[in-house]
Amino acid sequence: MPPPLSADRPAAQPPQRGTVDALISQTRRLRGDVDAVRREAPEDGVDAESRWQRALCELALHQLDDLDEHLAQLRDGPPPAAVPSARTGADPALSPAPPTGSLLSRVGSAEWNLLTDEATWSTELYQILGRPPSAPALTLDELPSLVHDEDRPLLAAMVTDCLIEGKPIDGEFRVLRPDDDVRIVHMMGEPVLDADGSTASMWAVLRDVSELRRCRRTVRETRDSLRDHRHHARSGHRLAVEPQEAAPPPRPGPLRLPRRGPGALDPAARRLPATTSAPSGGDWYDTLELPDGDILLGIGDLVGHGPAVASGAATAIGALRGMAVAGTEPGRLMGWLNRLSDASVQPYPGAAAPVQPYRGTALCCRYRPGTRTLSWAQAGHPAPLLFRDGTGRVLARPDGMPLGATPHATYGQAEETLEEGDLLLLHTAGLLPRRGGTAVVRRLLELAPRLGATRSAQHCVRTVVEEFGASERQEGACVLVVRVVS
Repeated sequence: MPPPLSADRPAAQPPQRGTVDALISQTRRLRGDVDAVRREAPEDGVDAESRWQRALCELALHQLDDLDEHLAQLRDGPPPAAVPSARTGADPALSPAPPTGSLLSRVGSAEWNLLTDEATWSTELYQILGRPPSAPALTLDELPSLVHDEDRPLLAAMVTDCLIEGKPIDGEFRVLRPDDDVRIVHMMGEPVLDADGSTASMWAVLRDVSELRRCRRTVRETRDSLRDHRHHARSGHRLAVEPQEAAPPPRPGPLRLPRRGPGALDPAARRLPATTSAPSGGDWYDTLELPDGDILLGIGDLVGHGPAVASGAATAIGALRGMAVAGTEPGRLMGWLNRLSDASVQPYPGAAAPVQPYRGTALCCRYRPGTRTLSWAQAGHPAPLLFRDGTGRVLARPDGMPLGATPHATYGQAEETLEEGDLLLLHTAGLLPRRGGTAVVRRLLELAPRLGATRSAQHCVRTVVEEFGASERQEGACVLVVRVVS
């Protein structure tokens, strides 16, 4: 079918061959670059981001292939057999079929003569619509019989607007082929006017865009999946971090615990996150001024990652505070905290399922400002480090098994009298990855001269972070420092 001409405008001049060749070269270079990016994406990527990247590359390749072939057809013109016309009497059945999957097998053309009620289809249109080449071309009244029921009103509206109001056709509809395959067809067309300005015929180019729409759907679904994955990851991280930060120690500055009186402490703390993409772990710390003026110091590290473990950390902090407010001494407090770990597997009334028990280590201190006495107990946790006069030492640990090891474990309690200017450092075991606790303690004790020269607890924490912050950690870590300021 030759390009139709509307009576109210002249035919467009074809572009120069050299210009089209340059566009084809640019398109093919771009296609090679996109294909290289696609090959770098895993074919069976398990994460949503890699699937989305590959789907987007495949969509771009489909569009670039189509652009390449469109430009080639624009340069060379359609092959004579590919565009039969009612004027030449060409028989679609005699036209050779283009290779399956090529652009020409996905693009067909048609012309409907309104004066003679004749229809002319290209060979490719027969293939797209699944009609045998020997079958007569369907008229505009018969064409809706191939269209999905839900899309027939859309096709009727486009054809009516084209024939009556002279509007161009540009829309998509679904075609039900005889082999029960459903194809998505994009139709573009215009009315052809006679010398009197009346509509004499209508021509259209119909393109099978099923594969293109499938690729776009894949891109959209993987993009949505990636967005949901990131949303869940952020939500999980927030659920894991918020319980850990529910009871942070006082921030640096002129803060003191207690707020008045002798023996006050200057506290500071820092959490060092894991350097990997692992979810937040169960490391936690806490300080609290108790109703009787004593100071509660706590630190711990539960086994595992994610919101469930963070929830266990929040449970431990809440239990620690509640029992300390009630006056429970650190040794007994550790025992009750251990029993609570075992009891947490029992569902509470109305719970959908049992709560998982928490396992890990913990340390609890009760400081009495009036006498500067520190009472403390531990459950498998590294002992506090005491720095005084430029040197440091490890406090002797009382007996204590990790939380959850056995429900009837007993915990000892130790006492230490602090002096003005003393620095007490509590930490978790994750400061040095894949290294024993001895290595962590040795590195911390080596910092004694630097820590002794600092002016505040916050400066001490900054020194520790400078020493350990660059280490690659698969687990998070905490450090809590208090300095006796009076």
